Amino acid sequence: MLQHLITHGEDLRMVPTDHDQLTIAVQNLRDELQALPEGTDAARARVLARWTGIGLLSLGDYHDARVYLRRTLDLATSSGNTQAVIATELNLADAYRYAGEPENADVLYRSALDGARGRHPELVDFVLQHIGKHLMEQGNLIPARAHLREALRLRTAKGDAGLIESTKAAVDRVELLMSRASAGTPASADGGTGTARWSRRWTSWLQSRTTARTSAGWEEGFPALRDAVHDLTTHERVRPRHLRGQSFPAELLAGMAEEAEKALAADGYLHNGKWNAAVGEAANRFAGQADLAAVVTRSTGLEVDQPHTGVYIAYLEEGQFLDFHVDEFGFGEANLILCLKHERLTAIPTVSCTVFIDADGYRECDLAPGDCVVFDGALTPHGRTPLGAGESVVLVSFGFRARDQASRTPPTSPALRMASKPQKQTPP
Repeated sequence: MLQHLITHGEDLRMVPTDHDQLTIAVQNLRDELQALPEGTDAARARVLARWTGIGLLSLGDYHDARVYLRRTLDLATSSGNTQAVIATELNLADAYRYAGEPENADVLYRSALDGARGRHPELVDFVLQHIGKHLMEQGNLIPARAHLREALRLRTAKGDAGLIESTKAAVDRVELLMSRASAGTPASADGGTGTARWSRRWTSWLQSRTTARTSAGWEEGFPALRDAVHDLTTHERVRPRHLRGQSFPAELLAGMAEEAEKALAADGYLHNGKWNAAVGEAANRFAGQADLAAVVTRSTGLEVDQPHTGVYIAYLEEGQFLDFHVDEFGFGEANLILCLKHERLTAIPTVSCTVFIDADGYRECDLAPGDCVVFDGALTPHGRTPLGAGESVVLVSFGFRARDQASRTPPTSPALRMASKPQKQTPP
């Protein structure tokens, strides 16, 4: 019903693909639900209420989402539809989790798991997936991984590629957090609290006011963003810099491009609108022989260690884009994105670009193969504009930690201030 308007963000939570369109669609569902005549089939009311709740949850309106999802749960329970009860318990648990109420979420997740194991084994993988992400956000990484691996086993047996892809992304995420935790990475695995929650709220705030999908409203809408973005980016330790002519060894770039192509084909997973795959030996060799730490230090003045993390990123289909967001602080004080391939048709008037927002406005970087951009991903809103027909882009992203490891205190954001205000209840 709303699936085409909802995707998953970097933190694996639901976010709109288009905030304005989802807002309109949710209001239409609300209107239809309210207009249902007396005696209408309760199943229709339940479906409308559930999708209204899911849409509101994706839009960040957690209070109203819970109102509609509680109504959905009541309708499912009274009708005796146990499948719908389990599905709605998961949605309502997500609403509590997103709102920072893990105890209430936990009760509902456990109830859903009991119901699935007892009556609907075909739903067990869905419940395990939700519980795994819940545990991951609470920092309970070992049980989170166990739940997600069991979900992956069940989904592999089902053979549904989309479900398998979703769970692989979650498994990769929890294993990344575990590797950071074992390495003692600062602010790494808090998942649903502290800096991770701050990043999610900033991202939600940005995506509710602007989008990388189209530049049509950037100039007109920017004045409303200027002060907030200025408050954010004044804390950057690295400002965006488009680096050209780095003279990276051609054979190392070619080896990394080949590795990226194989990794994306064999183990790539769709995440937040783009294809991701883990880097391998070729990327590690490149980082060492090209001395990427020295490249970052020379261009920014910030002394960093060699990259501690990396990922291949690909945009391969017309219209693919990455909406504005900020990364978690655990990725480090500096990010370097290097272009490995950018194919385009000469007849296309515009091309897909990496784009940033700072206090002066929007800044697009058209990266050619061998070009890179250095920036502070945790404090610089960034994204990618949509691919045109016949266009494809393959990148590699590296994360760096500063050698001095000075404390980074996240600035108060509009997202946090908004979240602290009591929300108005809107009855269904």
